[in-house]
Amino acid sequence: MRAAVAGAVALALSGCAAPPTAGQELHVFAAASLTEVFTEIAAAFEEAHPGVSVSLSFDGSAGLATQIAEGAPAAVFASADTATMESVAQHAADEPAVFARNALEIAVPAGNPADIRGFADLARDDVVVVVCALAVPCGRATAEVERALDVAVDPASEENAVTDVLGKVTSGEADAGVVYATDVRRAGDAVEGVPVDAPDAAVNDYPIAALDGAPDPALARAFVDFVLDDPAQRVLADAGFLPAD
Repeated sequence: MRAAVAGAVALALSGCAAPPTAGQELHVFAAASLTEVFTEIAAAFEEAHPGVSVSLSFDGSAGLATQIAEGAPAAVFASADTATMESVAQHAADEPAVFARNALEIAVPAGNPADIRGFADLARDDVVVVVCALAVPCGRATAEVERALDVAVDPASEENAVTDVLGKVTSGEADAGVVYATDVRRAGDAVEGVPVDAPDAAVNDYPIAALDGAPDPALARAFVDFVLDDPAQRVLADAGFLPAD
């Protein structure tokens, strides 16, 4: 299925493909919540750009930003919020572009054994909650929801990547975790999703930018354009991401 989608995306974008570049490697740093969709999009980009190999690094956006600031050889950065992108603005070759949005959602184990009905339930003493650390985009968004709803959550742990939060829910270590709607979707039957009732505070913009340290700036910009184009946008939409505008 993934190969078929990648081929379809590549075919749709073949008209804007860069000339073949033998042995060229493109290093892309992307937020952990983009793991599945960027793996698919990168495969399609390789199909459309013969000779190019996309090397993907996924982690919490804050950790990736730190690596970029310390000189990691990233050509493209896709962050899970604008604040993290702004922290590496001096390394961006162009103005970052928002390519998707993502909404927070509460992930609970299948069957919802703790009977979580809304965000306020996360403040109950009998509920084990896991959230992202404040340095991570999903953590900042969670804190914004707490302020908007006047709910104080006392988490059992604060994780450095949203994938780690989801992992603690699926493993049964937590009754609930605040993640993105896309994480709930990709987890399938392992979890259920409970909406976060503060829509304005619970949605993050996802920006992408080519970085000024890219060995091939044109290739880095081509990947950014690829992500912004309609076929890749459909891959994002199918995964549950919201449109950028």
